[in-house]
Amino acid sequence: MQYKQLFFDLDHTLWDFEANSRQTLASLYRSLRLEERGVGDFERFHKNYLVHNDKLWERYRKGYIKAEELRWKRMWLTLLDFRIGDEALAREMGLLFLDLLPTRTILFPHALEVLTYLRGKGYAMHLITNGFEKTQHSKLLHSGLSHFFTEVVTSEGSGSLKPQRDIFEYALARTGAKKAESIMLGDSLEIDIQGAINAGIDQVYVNHLRAEPDPSIQPTYTVYSLKELEAIF
Repeated sequence: MQYKQLFFDLDHTLWDFEANSRQTLASLYRSLRLEERGVGDFERFHKNYLVHNDKLWERYRKGYIKAEELRWKRMWLTLLDFRIGDEALAREMGLLFLDLLPTRTILFPHALEVLTYLRGKGYAMHLITNGFEKTQHSKLLHSGLSHFFTEVVTSEGSGSLKPQRDIFEYALARTGAKKAESIMLGDSLEIDIQGAINAGIDQVYVNHLRAEPDPSIQPTYTVYSLKELEAIF
């Protein structure tokens, strides 16, 4: 085997962040009676949340804001779209969201099947994830993924974020993996694939959404479902 060490991204690659976050926000919408507070359209609420979340994560990755600010401001900005300037509510929602979200268990099709296949082939598997330590480990536990991975490297635990080279170097050092025998598997060209390129590691672009490719970033491999990984490994 050319590769011995497989480094996976978690959110949007194995664990369906969009589906799980929607389920969690819908639960908060009901339990906190947001409709009675002035949030009359859940679909708009959910859509706006995703926009604010993406923008704040980008700022977090670039070091402009801290994790704590990200956690509650995504709720605050979404509430402001409905002219609700309630910081206490936003902070409560931020805490409840992080309590509930990791307990959700929706995975992408074939995730468990393919991970079982790869483990049976003798690969060592690890995670490199831009996430919070407690949250990511909780996701793995509740969704039945924990036992597949030897090392879980989070941005919070490593002090660095993808696509920075440092988090990949940290993961290689922690696992004892050599670059030539390692490969990164992730859904984001800009974060996972470019980050691995920066670190001198081969990559698999898991393009679940069949997004238009960026010609400036050329992955080693591209697949459109996790099942296709069996043809590579």
